[in-house]
Amino acid sequence: MKTTTRALVIGGGVVGASVLYHLTKLGWKDVMLVERSELTSGSTWHAAGGFHTLNGDTNMAALQGYTIRLYKELEEITGMSCGLHHVGGVTLADTPERFDMMLAERAKHRFMGLDTEIVGPEEIARIAPITNLEGIIGGLYDPLDGHLDPSGTTHAYAKAARMGGATIETHCMVRETNQRPDGTWDVVTDKGTIHTEHLINAGGLWAREVGAMAGVYFPLHPMEHQYIVTDDIPEIYEREAEHPHVMDPAGESYLRQEGRGLCIGFYEQSARPWAVDGTPWGFGHELLPDDFDKIEQSIDFAYKRFPVLATAGVKSVIHGPFTFAPDGNPLVGPVPGLRNYWSACGVMAGFSQGGGVGLTLAQWMVEGEPERDVMAMDVARFGDWISPGYTLPKVIENYQKRFSVSYPNEELPAARPHRTTPMYDIFSRLGAVWGQQYGLEVPNYFATGNEPKFET
Repeated sequence: MKTTTRALVIGGGVVGASVLYHLTKLGWKDVMLVERSELTSGSTWHAAGGFHTLNGDTNMAALQGYTIRLYKELEEITGMSCGLHHVGGVTLADTPERFDMMLAERAKHRFMGLDTEIVGPEEIARIAPITNLEGIIGGLYDPLDGHLDPSGTTHAYAKAARMGGATIETHCMVRETNQRPDGTWDVVTDKGTIHTEHLINAGGLWAREVGAMAGVYFPLHPMEHQYIVTDDIPEIYEREAEHPHVMDPAGESYLRQEGRGLCIGFYEQSARPWAVDGTPWGFGHELLPDDFDKIEQSIDFAYKRFPVLATAGVKSVIHGPFTFAPDGNPLVGPVPGLRNYWSACGVMAGFSQGGGVGLTLAQWMVEGEPERDVMAMDVARFGDWISPGYTLPKVIENYQKRFSVSYPNEELPAARPHRTTPMYDIFSRLGAVWGQQYGLEVPNYFATGNEPKFET
């Protein structure tokens, strides 16, 4: 095993492999990745593998577009298959408010060079014929939507990185990360100590534990997530072409074809956090016990939206943890207060965002700054005011609102008030309508008379 390297990535999931590849692409050859088990251990191996460009943040949507377009490049470079299925996808709108949100998203996509379009019920019936269109006003169609093979894609990133000069060491458990006075790092593993100039935490489910080795708290938390694969469905396997993805925000579900049947997953309101006291180091290729009670209401809704599900048997249930940040966006960039310590964590949509995260972090490290505005995913947006007591309720809230309509000036209630000034009680008596900025309660404006103390 190498004992010195310019940059060391801890974590062998799709994000870590993407960071490694992009560092070599930008000219850093002496880079290394260490993984405690096999590549794809953790969340990557049991992911549904879907990808899409829809994101409330314009720059994140553009990075997701970059990620999706990158897969064909990886296949050409490596000769490996990512198992790409560019089938397109439609997100349904069942209320005027949700349809307005789709119109706004389409406008942002056009600005960022993404080719999406608004479609009506008749077009949705043609695109996704298994959909019950009762109550549907329209939708947003994205031709880039699709799914892939999580394992094949991760190994394609890894091969491309190796071709660029990188080294990958699997079954290498990190025990300690110790910084030298000159700002470089000694990473102690069960195979020896590696001296590196730059250290990247891409630990995924174990990012909190890896960060703790350097005295850093990363505001992340794993959530249980469940999806179902059905038996064969004639309406699916008798089609000439693969059925597109369908996202049904009203039912908090996403659906795609899986072989001769369907795969459908849920972001249910009865969301459950996992590993509250820390992710076990021995966890890897295991799944969580099936929990149909948690998604019972979601399944009932799905049967109405997609009637073919009601008569289809269940072939398998995939129930595993994914890691989220309090606002749902990744934690990327230099960690404040630590020289040469970088974050690539909290990427819950790894196959939509992993390529963009890898590019962004590599540009930051090699060129000094990324080409795009990265405020939405800069790890520094959470300062020393963040705590586990704030992170957990915000992560649960974000999971529950995964498919909710986002309104301008919306203020979300979980974990508030967290930080207040000495004027908080005084301003409250004066009618303050509170918002929050970086965990601090700030008055947005003051209500007068009988006005409600919240923005409507």
